[in-house]
Amino acid sequence: MKARACRETVVSFCCPKFAAIFLFLAVFVFIFFLFNILEFQHKVITTFPAPRPHLQHLLHNFQPQSPEDALEERLLLDSIAWPETPSLPDPLSLEQTTDPAHSIFTILPEKDGRQWHVGDQLEVMIKLYDFQGHPKKSGGDVLLARLHNRGLGAGVAGQVLDHLNGSYSAVFSLLWEGSAQVEVTLVHPSEAVTVLQRLTKEQPDRVYFKSVFRSGSVSETTTCNVFLHPTQQPLCNYTDLHAGEQWFCYKPKKLSCDTRINHSTGGVNPKLKAKEKNLFKSGVNMKVSIKASGSANVNVLPKMKGQPEVKSSSVKSGPSGYYYQDTWQALGGTPVRQFSTSSAISQCLKGKVVHMHGDSTIRQWFEYLNAALPDLKEFNLHNLKQVGPFMALDYANNILVTFRCHGPPIRFTNVPTNNLRYIVNELDGLVGGINTVVVLGIWAHFSSYPIELYIRRLQRIRRAVVRLLDRAPDTLIVIRTANLKALSLDAALTMSDWYSLQRDKVLRAMFKGLNVHLVDAWEMVLAHHLPHDLHPQPPIIKNMINVLLSYICPQKGG
Repeated sequence: MKARACRETVVSFCCPKFAAIFLFLAVFVFIFFLFNILEFQHKVITTFPAPRPHLQHLLHNFQPQSPEDALEERLLLDSIAWPETPSLPDPLSLEQTTDPAHSIFTILPEKDGRQWHVGDQLEVMIKLYDFQGHPKKSGGDVLLARLHNRGLGAGVAGQVLDHLNGSYSAVFSLLWEGSAQVEVTLVHPSEAVTVLQRLTKEQPDRVYFKSVFRSGSVSETTTCNVFLHPTQQPLCNYTDLHAGEQWFCYKPKKLSCDTRINHSTGGVNPKLKAKEKNLFKSGVNMKVSIKASGSANVNVLPKMKGQPEVKSSSVKSGPSGYYYQDTWQALGGTPVRQFSTSSAISQCLKGKVVHMHGDSTIRQWFEYLNAALPDLKEFNLHNLKQVGPFMALDYANNILVTFRCHGPPIRFTNVPTNNLRYIVNELDGLVGGINTVVVLGIWAHFSSYPIELYIRRLQRIRRAVVRLLDRAPDTLIVIRTANLKALSLDAALTMSDWYSLQRDKVLRAMFKGLNVHLVDAWEMVLAHHLPHDLHPQPPIIKNMINVLLSYICPQKGG
């Protein structure tokens, strides 16, 4: 904490120009490496025989939960419970599974003559059929809905309601005048969800990791994970006592546990049953558009004074925002300002220290600011481009921006063990204050694990957030949500949008009611016309940065 306080104080150090710059950098680098050394005090490294319980039990036996945390976990699990999905015959046949080519959606009401006005809600009925053309009788399919007008640069996410009988409703807020086109996409058939659920239950370690151990000329590599299959081989325990996070590696045969030098993703090894891969075929039944029965377009008229708005009875809450002329407009909360020039961004960030913690989707934000601000100079810490940590400084405007990846599980390659930090420890090391901005984004690397692991990580992070806000209430904390991505077979089995949707719901619920701000990456990707991507394309990132900066520098009087 003391080291980080020095870090933030030294930004305003004042002396003759060139001497000050060199002195600043020297002190900064010294503090940075000192902080690396101090981090070791949180870690415990022990060796013990590999435990025998089933993989699932390791999660629950690690640390006893408080009654409050356990209750919250049960409530969260109930809130994200997915409708029951069908069991699968072995071998699998696609004939009775959801076929987007046979399925249809219809704008309601079906009869002509209905007029739509800005402020109304549009409802669409979706009916799913199997490959034989028979109507589906159960729910659990993963669907996305979007309303858009490409010419106006307009788009808004729809909300999908499962009627549990093979039919679904999609509801849209009508927010602009002119044409609006409905788009409905099948992400996964319900039968694919059955497979995804089974993989998480039976193969929670299907994404695995490696670490190199080295002493002198002797080097060994072993497998690591949150939990490991029981064998006769002893384990190295890298549990972080302060953060409350567990991590294990198989002990090398010749070297001790404290010779571990790095962390890398090892690979992915999901085991499917016969023909199950056919449930994850792009262009057939994964991320495929469903056609309209009749017109997919409505013409939206201007809002009429005194006319009651048409609201859906099935969906109570609306979208967080929408695009118009390719810019994101918030619906409630902080209005989104447009920071169109580097000088506008620099003026907003002047005197600020921005700490970014998370995965590569947060690293994108660091890279955006680094590229957008010519006076923000990245300090070369000689770290790998994907891994970090990174640090950039605008000395004249007293701006410091840092990025550090979150602790394991993290699917990066060749991360030095000294650079593996848990967000909890980083937050507890901050002084905070009115000039401190903390940006968090943690979701993608937890998608293949049981959701309980993610819930418990967020509970610990939330406690650290509360501690930070207690001691420094003026600290601004911004959290990025999950987003949709392109899906291949391999991506779907470990990072499916269905997995991301569950974590997105948990994240929102976990931080609801706290003095934190969300950047709704899920809706900002879904509502945009660009293809889904784990790392959204620059126009979307620009809008996300505008939301972030609007929280830092809100509109006066807003």
